[in-house]
Amino acid sequence: MIRPIDWRRLTGLAGLVLLLAGCAPASSGTPDAARYKVALVAKSTQTDFWKAVFVGAEAAATEYNLDLTIQGPDTEEDYGTQNDMIAQAVEDGAQALVFSAIDYDANAPAIEEAAEQGVKIVVIDSAVHSEKVATYIGTDNYSAGQMAAQAALDGVKGQLQVGIVNYDVNSANGQDRERGAVDAFTDSGRSQVVATIHTLAEATSAKQDTLAMLRAHPEINVLLAFNEPTSVGAAQAVEELDLADSLWMVAFDSNLVTIDALQTGAVDALVIQNTYEMGYFGVQSAYKLLTGQRSEVEKHVDTATRIINRENMFALDGQKVLFPFSQ
Repeated sequence: MIRPIDWRRLTGLAGLVLLLAGCAPASSGTPDAARYKVALVAKSTQTDFWKAVFVGAEAAATEYNLDLTIQGPDTEEDYGTQNDMIAQAVEDGAQALVFSAIDYDANAPAIEEAAEQGVKIVVIDSAVHSEKVATYIGTDNYSAGQMAAQAALDGVKGQLQVGIVNYDVNSANGQDRERGAVDAFTDSGRSQVVATIHTLAEATSAKQDTLAMLRAHPEINVLLAFNEPTSVGAAQAVEELDLADSLWMVAFDSNLVTIDALQTGAVDALVIQNTYEMGYFGVQSAYKLLTGQRSEVEKHVDTATRIINRENMFALDGQKVLFPFSQ
């Protein structure tokens, strides 16, 4: 026997289902069509420094369900390719840009144009000459330069004859580090910077230029290098000239080469930046800007910097700094 449909009861049940659906918690994921598009344009994609930045950026993109693209030129001198990548990211619909400038001035027009198109601008690691930047996230580079100089002052007694290996003269973070180091050496009253070179930010060129500097100035007993590629090349030059016992070297950033050089004595101290935080907070800030949380985005975020030497490199906290993703 087929019972007649009770329409009043069915209507009531349908209303209850709709009511319960309305009370159900919303899905934490944003539909793909509504995902914010964020582009990260780095100085390079080749070094361990930038690969660690990308790990942090991707973690934030996953947490906030963002459509993140990552690009960078092959070398840290190619600001023209960076500018092309910025323009292409805007054309592809990027709503926020996380950027590290190769050239403080030459990258500025591309950033200004992106901002005029409504793109939110977050800068990490290296600044650009633009008032359109919402926030800078990275190392306090002047203080990091002072920290590098102080490590040498603590490690060497008597008079310091300093050689500096820096990269592109138009890169803001490298120049800030050099200025901080020079000021610290000058204030010490027992240091003289006898030679400074600006080399390509790649190991082979840095090695050759450092070899030439050390041969021309055998009085150098302290050597500073200010980023990962120049540190690798400078350390290789120290090893080739067998100067590990007579020269105190401070390098920036860590990879297998510089860590091995720290163990063998070619490098005496490493200034380690918090690369993961740069990437993570850069993308997180982009998300906050896109979701109207501008008041929660600080104008300047200083990520932590540490000195690692042979005394603390094998301690647990030292290992975590040197190998942050292997713990």
